[in-house]
Amino acid sequence: MPANAYHKLEELFAKLLRIEDAIAILQWDAAVMMPKASAPARGEEIATLKGLHHKLLAGPSVASLICKANNLDMDDWQRANLAEMSRQWIHAHAVPARLIEALARATSACEMVWREARARGDFKSVRKSLEKVVALTREAGEAKAEPLGVTPYEALMDLYEPEASEKRIDPLFADLEAFIAQTLPRVLDRQKGAPPPALGPVPEARQKLLGRKLMEVIGFDFSKGRLDESAHPFSGGTPYDVRITTRYDEAEPLKSLMGVAHETGHALYEMNLPEAWRHQPVGRARGMGMHESQSLIVEMQACRSVEFTRFLAPLLRDMLGGSGPEWQADALLRRLTWVSPGFIRVDADELTYSAHVILRYRLERDMIRGALKVSDLPEAWNEGMRRLLNIVPASDAQGCLQDIHWYDGAIGYFPSYTLGALAAAQLFQAAGKAMPDLRGKLEQGDFSPLMTWLKTHVHGQGCKGSSDEILERATGHPLDAGFFKAHIEQRYLNSDNY
Repeated sequence: MPANAYHKLEELFAKLLRIEDAIAILQWDAAVMMPKASAPARGEEIATLKGLHHKLLAGPSVASLICKANNLDMDDWQRANLAEMSRQWIHAHAVPARLIEALARATSACEMVWREARARGDFKSVRKSLEKVVALTREAGEAKAEPLGVTPYEALMDLYEPEASEKRIDPLFADLEAFIAQTLPRVLDRQKGAPPPALGPVPEARQKLLGRKLMEVIGFDFSKGRLDESAHPFSGGTPYDVRITTRYDEAEPLKSLMGVAHETGHALYEMNLPEAWRHQPVGRARGMGMHESQSLIVEMQACRSVEFTRFLAPLLRDMLGGSGPEWQADALLRRLTWVSPGFIRVDADELTYSAHVILRYRLERDMIRGALKVSDLPEAWNEGMRRLLNIVPASDAQGCLQDIHWYDGAIGYFPSYTLGALAAAQLFQAAGKAMPDLRGKLEQGDFSPLMTWLKTHVHGQGCKGSSDEILERATGHPLDAGFFKAHIEQRYLNSDNY
């Protein structure tokens, strides 16, 4: 029996996803292990693969197959798969191949310049490279805007969070900005005094062993992944070969540990995606907002909970050789939930974190609109930090150079972080309702009930529905910031942590 249009599309997209997986491993290697002098060749390799991927995806024959497949009888998974195929084709068809390859080369080159610029706090040295990346990304957004029926910036967001809109995010972020402004002074007043002493110095080797132990507790399968070190912590690789990284600070071992918890949440999402659909678009993660919810439900909701810190404190003492009051569970909890406006996003507490995201969202949106010149980025950044958190970075290393995203071409990504934080609070509340003993299990170091629930309600859903639809099936509500606000007020204002 000859293959119908839908089955032909399945064959094509299985090939495309394997190309994407190969690119992901090459990018991980470039960030973690690749010799510096190999960067130009690696950039060409990735550009070639992206060009091949684009050629296979963007052709007119794909549009014809999608049109024919729309008339076939399909089940819900197949129909959702076809919708993802169509969305990806629109993104690819709108952008010419020469732009795809130019962006790949520009971002590979810019990332390598950024690494040294960040170390020196020297924005001027990377400015021209970033200007090129922004210009090419703007061109891609403009090309996609009309066929997607959105603004150029929304077209860029759609790559990371499908259906995200400025109309929805602007009031949501304005509301969160007001919530932070109202809540932060109350929390700081309630904390009073200084945080518990740091647990450091702790040798890097011991931190690595502790990180691996925490990954095992959460449920990471080391036969399908690994932990490494990079300049910027991330999770990459493929669902079959998950690569996560962290960075170490001997004076502050909890930074790397919570970074590992965060990236393990990402990793488990990938590992638990629906096996039957692994090589189809519908079998991949819904979007980066949902992805971020899975890292934050592990790091912020579970690992920083009062219950889990009772399990974690003796583990830290045993593995790191600590003693004294700062190693007790109450001191550990106080340190893990300490609120203090700071310059570095990845080290931010969960109350002020969204301020970092709001700033980046507004700046990148304005760069794409042409309302902000790249050359004016450091000044705009510093003014935004002053307005949102009343602090100003001493150097660009603490400011607009700290994140890899823009220099790597990931413009439109940042809103996903806060969307994920909101979803994490909503999902954790629903999981707790479904399993009244959930917190008791965390106190025993048992993540299996939480992970089983997430695998059923999030991981195993793949792209079967929008983010809101997945959330509504799991929690009874589309995305609702009220759950996050209630979580913040309970943890920081209504508990006995301080």
